[in-house]
Amino acid sequence: MTTNTPAATPADATTAASVTVGPSGEPSATSEPAVTGSSAAAPAHEAKTPQSDTAVGATVETFPAAEASVRTRRGPVALLAPVGSLAVAIGLWYAVSYLLLAPARRFLVPPPHQVLQVAVLDWTHLQPMLQALALTAQVALAGLAIAAVLGITGAVVMSRARWLEHSLYPYAVILQTVPILAIVPLIGLWFGFGFTSRVIVCVLIALFPMIANTLFGLQSVDRAHHDLFTLQKASRWARLRKLELPAALPAIFTGLRTSSGLSVIGAIVGDMFFKQGAPGIGTLLDVYRSRLQSEDLFAAIILASLFGVAVFALFTLLSRLAVGSWHASGRS
Repeated sequence: MTTNTPAATPADATTAASVTVGPSGEPSATSEPAVTGSSAAAPAHEAKTPQSDTAVGATVETFPAAEASVRTRRGPVALLAPVGSLAVAIGLWYAVSYLLLAPARRFLVPPPHQVLQVAVLDWTHLQPMLQALALTAQVALAGLAIAAVLGITGAVVMSRARWLEHSLYPYAVILQTVPILAIVPLIGLWFGFGFTSRVIVCVLIALFPMIANTLFGLQSVDRAHHDLFTLQKASRWARLRKLELPAALPAIFTGLRTSSGLSVIGAIVGDMFFKQGAPGIGTLLDVYRSRLQSEDLFAAIILASLFGVAVFALFTLLSRLAVGSWHASGRS
């Protein structure tokens, strides 16, 4: 006799697939997941996986392109911004000369084209300025070099022990707060009124930023890095040479950029007070001021400012080359 067996439902099929027969002939449950009834869902899941992987890969691959696009867009902006600000400054200069000053008082702020014509394009006026600027540059660079050596050395000494920092750092602060114009006459009496005194003025002005920035960089090394060197039983010299000084490079170059501008100021101040020997750009500034040679005065100020900007740009470039891309200051 034939009996009708009811058709298995999807649930029954799933249940049957999840039950096996043991050695005793009794059914026993298994821990394997049911396969029957879910076979249609598996290909759909497998089909989605490559798409998600492809999407993630595409997202990751677009990061360099996006960064390059940002840099491309930032290039013209970085070029147009200083050009635009220069145009605005020249426009304000013309406005002051022609709108705010009467013709009889225009000599106080001569227009830019007049400064260019009288002081820059005339070699008899430009030559003494360039010679004086060369002397001022020698003084400023010599003072900056001495300040860098003394500042880095002093900061390294202070970083070796807390009591050394507490003993020496207050004198660096006092040196920074003493009015330089008040001690310039004393420097002239002690060291003469020539090249040496001008360099000393530059050192006094440029020294504190080197000490402060270098000390900050040496003390900002991550503690985990110090622990790693301790585990390796590194000497204090190896720790300084391989860890602390490299980590302090961004702060050291920040101090150099700051001190470079201060050194130029110190050289000009020294020129104004110490007038023995060849004149510097500061000496010419004082002469032009006393003679009311406004065109030459403005040209000398612009030349001195351009020299300071050039020194600052030089140390900015050196900072990027030395630091590279591992620090934010090297990527800006």
